Order: sequence, then structure tokens, then C-alpha cells
Amino acid sequence: NRRLLREVLDLPAEPLWLEQVHGADVLEEAAGCRGDARIVRRPGQVAVVLTADCLPVLFAARDGRAVAAAHAGWRGLAAGILERTVEAFDCAPDALMAWLGPAIGPQAFEVGEEVRAAFVDEDPRAEVAFVPVRPGHWLCDLYRLARLRLETAGVASIHSGGRCTFSECELFYSYRRDGRTGRMASLIWMEES
Repeated sequence: NRRLLREVLDLPAEPLWLEQVHGADVLEEAAGCRGDARIVRRPGQVAVVLTADCLPVLFAARDGRAVAAAHAGWRGLAAGILERTVEAFDCAPDALMAWLGPAIGPQAFEVGEEVRAAFVDEDPRAEVAFVPVRPGHWLCDLYRLARLRLETAGVASIHSGGRCTFSECELFYSYRRDGRTGRMASLIWMEES
């Protein structure tokens, strides 16, 4: 599948695949593979994350000097993967653009108290991303959490979001819906000038 992806998209190079661990490590283009985000600063290098309910976030510096891909499940979001990705850029956060790819939607992502507490205990404003459904259980809006964290980090240009990998079964893989399933690749790179 990876070879086919490269051929169909006519990628400039083999993507820099990650061994994603639901953490907050951001890797430079030549630095290993165990982490949840990759930043690239050279044209032709392809940053990629794989998801099947977690939130893929693609970043680009407006000046065109760097791009990044981040894998943001709830654990990575709570650990600061988006903020650490923003910090990895050599520019002010307001000079970045972020794109939120397809993830499990707020009507389908039921979580327990430990997930809610991971966000609300750190930032009470995160409460808006949780809707109670029964005692000790909430529907969680990953998109809202990501937007809140990106805005707090200083990123103003945030785009897309709102798709649901769980409910849009004809378009997306969903681990929560299907258990064993495929993954979607979200890729970003800079073209040679």
C-alpha cells in the first residue's frame, strides 16, 4: 500500500514514516521514527501520519520554509503534541497555518472521566469540548480541543475539521467502529522552487 501511495501521488521521495506512540515527541526530518509529529525543512521531504480516528494535523509556515504532520489522539493532545509541533517551527505561531484532517466526531467519541480530567484539570476552558451522556461518560470533541490548544499556542489560521471517521464509513477507516482496520495517510511536503 505504501508503494502504491507513493506512485499514485507521485511523491517526490519516500515519506518519512513514524512509529506513532500517542505521545508528544516531534522529530526533525532525519531523526529516527518513534514519535507523533515530523517537521521537514527541505523541499522534497514528505511528512506523514497515519490515523483511523485520531486527528491528523498538517502545518505549514506561511514563508514556505517548513511543514509538519502531527498525529493527535486524545493522549497526544493532552500531552501537548500540537504545542510542541508549533514550537518546532522557526517562526512566530501566527505565521503558521494548520489543517485538521478527518477524525472521530463529537457525536461518536464517548470517553470516561480520565480523558475529560486530562484536559479540564489543565485548562477549564476545555469543558466546552465535553457533553455528558451518562454518569462518568462524555462525548468528546477532538476538533474543539485541538482548536483551543492551537489558538492558545498562537495559531490563528486553522482550517477544516468536522468530518467523522466513525459515521462516514464509506469514506474513512475507524478503529472504534471496526476494530481491526486500515489507516489513512495525511501527507505534506514542500515542492522544489
